[in-house]
Amino acid sequence: MAPEVARDNASFMVQAKSLSLAVSLNTTTSLFMAQTVLRVFASVFTLAAICVMATSSQTIVLFGFTIRAHYSYSSAMRFLFVTDAIVCASSLLSLIFVYHLSRAGSNLKTCFYLFLHDMVITVLAISGCAAGTAVGYISRYGEEKMGWMAICNRVKSFCNHMTISIVLSYVAFLSYMALAVMSSNKVMYEANGEYQSNERQACP
Repeated sequence: MAPEVARDNASFMVQAKSLSLAVSLNTTTSLFMAQTVLRVFASVFTLAAICVMATSSQTIVLFGFTIRAHYSYSSAMRFLFVTDAIVCASSLLSLIFVYHLSRAGSNLKTCFYLFLHDMVITVLAISGCAAGTAVGYISRYGEEKMGWMAICNRVKSFCNHMTISIVLSYVAFLSYMALAVMSSNKVMYEANGEYQSNERQACP
């Protein structure tokens, strides 16, 4: 009777470990898939934002003077352009890193580096979006107390293009914010697993 119970217990433990391993593999696969999709989204949206911004230009004649509106005339818009370019390039490069992790397996060190990368890019993306939003708001509505006049009533096409570019940049920022949350959860998961492994090794 005792050997049969022991065999049953051993079989149950093997099945439980197999189920746990299968669930872990499925979770890891889903995580890497989500990481890949979000990074592709970020690169596509920032590339679209760059294209819209670079091609946005409008020339008008005001009081006999020819005035041309272009993103490069605003330091804030140039900053947004550069941040979008950095986010796009970093997203494409990080795809290689994520692919390597999916093949070689993740650990606490590599997950922390990925989390650090995602946090830096998230902060950089929101700083560019904030700069573009501030200038865009003043351009569209002006600031009477400061004596700054709205210009979007005269260059509507240019302002509409810049609004689209800023919205696309915000979508990329939201993608990276989701990536940062996922990366932080992965770091905590790996740290917990490493801690439990060290505890088991420490036990006699």
